[in-house]
Amino acid sequence: MESLKGKHIVLGITGGIAAYKSAILLRLLIKRGAEVQVVMTPAAKEFITPVTLSALSGKPVVSEFFTANTGEWHSHVDLGLWADLMVVAPATASTLGKMANGIADNMLVTTYLSAKEHVMVAPAMDLDMYASPSTRRNLATLASDGVEIIEAAEGELASHLVGKGRMAEPEEIVERVERFFLRRNDMSGMKVAITVGPTYEKIDPVRFVGNYSSGKMGFALAEECASRGAEVTAVAGPVSYYPSNPSIKIVKVESAREMNDEALKAFGSADVGIFAAAVADYRPEEYCDHKIKREGSEEMTLRLVKNPDIALNVANNKKNGQTLVGFALETNDAVVNAEKKLEKKNLDMIVLNSLEDKGAGFRTDTNKVTLISRNGDEKRFPLKSKREVACDIIDEIMELRKNNS
Repeated sequence: MESLKGKHIVLGITGGIAAYKSAILLRLLIKRGAEVQVVMTPAAKEFITPVTLSALSGKPVVSEFFTANTGEWHSHVDLGLWADLMVVAPATASTLGKMANGIADNMLVTTYLSAKEHVMVAPAMDLDMYASPSTRRNLATLASDGVEIIEAAEGELASHLVGKGRMAEPEEIVERVERFFLRRNDMSGMKVAITVGPTYEKIDPVRFVGNYSSGKMGFALAEECASRGAEVTAVAGPVSYYPSNPSIKIVKVESAREMNDEALKAFGSADVGIFAAAVADYRPEEYCDHKIKREGSEEMTLRLVKNPDIALNVANNKKNGQTLVGFALETNDAVVNAEKKLEKKNLDMIVLNSLEDKGAGFRTDTNKVTLISRNGDEKRFPLKSKREVACDIIDEIMELRKNNS
């Protein structure tokens, strides 16, 4: 039962009715051997008392920047350095917004901004608030910053409406905490190379051939590997954001040929290589160095030629002990096409997702995948956040490496 013995956890509690579950969560963490420091927002004290939480944790609860009657200062910096993990449960819409935008007006948010280690948030709010574009945008921002989102569950809410917004059960959160510490260093010393995002193939100085890839899945994989101790190189096409994790080296490219050249360098020394980029299969045969005008012509003919097959080129130089994983985004005959790609490109595993599945594919914060291994194993997963999907993929890669060692 002492699976968390010696671990330092900051438990952040915000002002929502789900705060009563935090007492159960705290007790479960303590029973598993963790040392827990509770940090509350002022509003959280309206739902559960510091006395209760202090009794359970064996530590004074921190809520304000200093103790009014003594002037004792509570250092969010020290807390950030002390913690092996920070869990915010429940996380209200207000706190999520402050965390995502760096609004450091309370002890909890300043502690989050000072945290050196992994952070998890378990949102809890009414269904309309949870579905709000603002909330989804803030969650996406936090996920891109490396925060692990423990998605809310469906059920009856405080408003007596039924929908998605209930905080995950304490037992589920503890399981996620245990999984984090189990996998925390399982890639320590390993090198991982990942291709990310789209490629743009220039027609002229203002136009290109490209696709809708946002790079979210590739960077979720990069973040997951970095959180497990790996040294990550991400060869990234044009995307709107890049992760700030210092363990992730970003190599920026634009075209498929540039990505091919940089991938051959990065993947050469990698223990694990993941081809998550949506590479343009074709490029214009000719590039016009000035903007093409439409005056004087009713149509334009664009002749395309094949781009290099990056996965195949890397696989042709595959080294002993190296694990290569590809992606297959399909619209029809999904499994058959993915298996063909797996075989042709000498991959160890392929991640299949289909545009026929709602919530999967380009420009979403979620994905639904099937993992197909070279030995014929096939594992299907339900729709999840891309960070959770990344965890599933890396778990399977590590299992493959263990079985092949």
